[in-house]
Amino acid sequence: MGTDLDELLRSLRVWDPAVTDLPPFDPATAPGDPLELFTRWFAEAVAAGEREPHTMTLATSDAGGRADARIVMLHGAGADGWAFASHADSRKGGQLAARPYASLVFYWPVLGREVRVRGPVAVAPAEAARAGLGARSTGALAAALTGRQSAPLGSARELARASEAAWERAAREPDAPVPSWTLYQLRPEEVEFFQGEARRRHVRLAYRRTGEGPWERGLLWP
Repeated sequence: MGTDLDELLRSLRVWDPAVTDLPPFDPATAPGDPLELFTRWFAEAVAAGEREPHTMTLATSDAGGRADARIVMLHGAGADGWAFASHADSRKGGQLAARPYASLVFYWPVLGREVRVRGPVAVAPAEAARAGLGARSTGALAAALTGRQSAPLGSARELARASEAAWERAAREPDAPVPSWTLYQLRPEEVEFFQGEARRRHVRLAYRRTGEGPWERGLLWP
């Protein structure tokens, strides 16, 4: 007999002190630019032992407004925005072409922290996508060369054949072009930082764009 889901859920704990440290966060000391705070928090997540701090949820919607989400990898963050990559002909690529607006969520449970970013998405120059893919592993290039992301798959054998050919080409041509591989940049209009607190007095600090001027900051009820 299988495990009862409700029973299993009741047995779980959020932010177990044995594995989670909830550092204090005084929003009055936060910098004026959310990128500076994000960089600081990201470094602290790495130092605290967060296993994959660079993974994030990417939420998009299709032409009909139906929401979609998946985990992707952060490729960088700077003046041009938070960057991630995919095939232009993938499901997410098609959704971003139809509705170039998205949201990102980072969750670092080792510190009880979450960062949410939302804003319009633009396509970076093709050379930036090529350079980013070239700097990654042979496996990353092989996966990109395999292509056809989100398309229906006839069988596992079909995938194995395509993947094997892609791995061979990636090893033979480390600069092999992948025309559909695209670097996207989310340019934030809102960035929220959430810090968990043991008595549930969580701190939520939101940054919002105000034209070309400085970011507006404000607290949110948890």
